[in-house]
Amino acid sequence: MIGDIVQAEGAPGPTLVLHRDRLPAGALASRAELAVVRGWLERTGRGHIRKLALIGSSADPSYDLDYRFVQCLPQGFDFRAGCGHSLLAAVAGTGRPGAVRVRAVTTNDAVVCVPEPRGTHTVRLERTAGFADLLPTGRPAERLCGLSVSIVRYGNPYVFVDARDLGLHSERALFGAGPAVLGQLTAVRAAAARLLGMPPWGALPKVAAVGSYAPGRLSARAVTVSGWHPALALTGSICMAAGTVVPGTVPSHLARENNTACEAPSRTVRRPHRSLCISTRLGPVHVSADVTAERLEHVAVHGKRVRVIERAVPLPWRIHVTA
Repeated sequence: MIGDIVQAEGAPGPTLVLHRDRLPAGALASRAELAVVRGWLERTGRGHIRKLALIGSSADPSYDLDYRFVQCLPQGFDFRAGCGHSLLAAVAGTGRPGAVRVRAVTTNDAVVCVPEPRGTHTVRLERTAGFADLLPTGRPAERLCGLSVSIVRYGNPYVFVDARDLGLHSERALFGAGPAVLGQLTAVRAAAARLLGMPPWGALPKVAAVGSYAPGRLSARAVTVSGWHPALALTGSICMAAGTVVPGTVPSHLARENNTACEAPSRTVRRPHRSLCISTRLGPVHVSADVTAERLEHVAVHGKRVRVIERAVPLPWRIHVTA
């Protein structure tokens, strides 16, 4: 079995990409076999790799590739989450030219990866959704762990917390927050998981603190499975942009404080590609959204780079991954 190790800019770590066309059908479905792969990663000094992806030709003519994702947890695996950085890493690692249309099988999303000049990429999630459909609880705001939060779902579900409610009144304070704030966000995430009927120990929902500290941009810091995210997940950038279009949510409220939102136009005017700049610890993330008065058409993240760390890594042939 052959794999590639690829990392997208802004991801907390690389992804082990396995090519489905080189494997038996139904790969990445057996926990026992995944545990063998994980053990091999640990033994070979690659234990920091916590993301596994399977990519291959799609049987659906609407797509070029099918993509499955598995998140390694401290104990076990999560098969429900999506990862935009891993999807981009897997697609870019194939070397396919031009725009590539991908079916994210794990989350049932349609994603298009488009190469940009100078070696960067745009990742666009294409899902038409009414604004009400972006709120899994049906409400723009919830009260969890004593904090006002918003749960938004466009791709992965995210819990957004106003950073000021955490005592973080500057971008420096947000990016320098330590274990105490991390603990608060982790507790909020677990409470939101219970509210959504998800296991509190799983990878979903994601959680991020959001601040409005300067005109024209939002600032964000997110939590990943193992602690603070180094920047913001690609899915988090997409979901935050989606959240800004829904009145009453934390991202919408903060964005409108400094005229930052990907806001919806009037009912008679269409303004595609509304832009949003999100400041993270690793630099700005540029997002655009195609919005009408009553629905979101797609959200795209621009300017993402990918680095191939290892190519054609031989895994033990005894690992037989089947459904």
